[in-house]
Amino acid sequence: MNFEPVLIADRMAPMKAAGLWRDETIDVHFQRALANCPDKPAVVGYRDGQAEPVRLSYRELDRRVDLIARNLVALGVGRSDVVSFQLPNRWEFVALSLACARIGAAANPVMPIFRQHELSYMLNFAESKIFVVPTVFRKFDHAAMARELQPKLPHLKQVVVVDGDGDDSFDRVLMREDAPPLSGPGIGPDDVSLLMYTSGTTGEPKGVMHTSNTLFSNLHAYSATMELSPSDIILGASPMAHLTGYGYLAMLPVVLNATTVLQEIWDAPRALEIVRDEGVTFSMASAAFVADMCAAVEAGSPVSPQFTRFNCAGAPIPPVVIQRAWELMSLTICSAWGMTETGAITVTEPARALKKSGVSDGRPLPGIELRIVGPDGAELPSGETGELLIRGSSLFAGYLKRPQLNGVTADGWFDTGDMAFLDSEGYIRINGRSKDIVIRGGENIPVVEIENLLYRHPSITTVAVVGYPDRRLGERVCAFVSLKPGCRLTFEEMTAYLDKQQVAKQYYPERLEIVEDLPRTPAGKLQKFKLRETAKSFGNGQ
Repeated sequence: MNFEPVLIADRMAPMKAAGLWRDETIDVHFQRALANCPDKPAVVGYRDGQAEPVRLSYRELDRRVDLIARNLVALGVGRSDVVSFQLPNRWEFVALSLACARIGAAANPVMPIFRQHELSYMLNFAESKIFVVPTVFRKFDHAAMARELQPKLPHLKQVVVVDGDGDDSFDRVLMREDAPPLSGPGIGPDDVSLLMYTSGTTGEPKGVMHTSNTLFSNLHAYSATMELSPSDIILGASPMAHLTGYGYLAMLPVVLNATTVLQEIWDAPRALEIVRDEGVTFSMASAAFVADMCAAVEAGSPVSPQFTRFNCAGAPIPPVVIQRAWELMSLTICSAWGMTETGAITVTEPARALKKSGVSDGRPLPGIELRIVGPDGAELPSGETGELLIRGSSLFAGYLKRPQLNGVTADGWFDTGDMAFLDSEGYIRINGRSKDIVIRGGENIPVVEIENLLYRHPSITTVAVVGYPDRRLGERVCAFVSLKPGCRLTFEEMTAYLDKQQVAKQYYPERLEIVEDLPRTPAGKLQKFKLRETAKSFGNGQ
């Protein structure tokens, strides 16, 4: 892959001079752990249906990473090649990420919810050489899907199946002892180390490129603000194929030389048992996870005194959830805001969390600047809502093969597409989105892509997908459609149609509204704000 990380060149000298880019890769931090605490637990992996977790010390994790790295090279994976993996939160996810860095390849985690429609585009666009999947996860046969996709993807050399029993099994392909030892250099600090797709407004996912310097500058600033240390035990329950899971639950524990405890399928009562049994001190996920834990505690699940900090990102946190978490679990909920392109940009520090997390999304981490501007580009005073621009150390290295979409000005400002205001203390509040995205439980719903698919339905003339408020998930998804004369469409028929398109079920609209026509301006432009106003009445408490 010929990566073009065009957005890092102008930042190299100032960021390194300021100490924000330390030129340290994940392997540097891993080697420190091997020197300082080789027998300390690195990964504890809980899997659904298995009584005991997998426990890997840093020494044992290193042995497995070395085998995977050597076997990837034996398969022809080299520097700047892309290794894609569609795995739940398991030790193989962490080990693959570390192995890619060790040989200079780019890790490309993709969400387990994706199906043929999304994956055929993502893997082809990234020119992925290896695709690693589970056999079956949540009753879906990932192995069969990956094998079906492989002949259609010219760059894909090998499908690898975790827990498989054939010639393409993880153990037979990536854990062979006879692979030659490593000889070449690993990832460089300014090489693209992570490729992660994000849903946007263009109708197709965009491949966000991060280097070690862009990602780790954020993790260092974040861990200092959240007061994290090597003694922390971190619960990894949020999906690791999101930047939240990958950066803060998989990589950050290694950077800290701490321990990550993985839960592959979210279940709040089980999570609280794991928290108690493993002495978990911190986690990060969307507000829905916290609401679920509060409900579980009220139903009798255990509370652990060690579990004291939780960072919520992905959607605003209802103040009542913050208060309930504190009263029920003595759990401090810190708000945060960020993007795949930036990492966590603003965070509310633990000391101010009870006061500020319910009314703000935090303030900028070290190394980050932000501006709130009006339509004319002029900076707005505190309290006034405008477009949120950011620049700084953790800004991504650009979109894969699409530099024209980078959205960064000559002086380094990135248009986030979000609307926000600053309060008098410098905390921001996200106050709407100029981007056409619905965020459901922290998951970005690719609105344009779903609309484009529905437009192809033979009964539909026009369609608009918008969010409507939901107390637990933040938003749910509604499709407003108008039909061709004489046609009809039920909710069940719509979902059956999307099934045939092989779309991730989490993207399906959860409500269908048939209307005579969609509201438009005199020039014919769709007025989605009117539909959003209508959809507010569908909500359940926000």
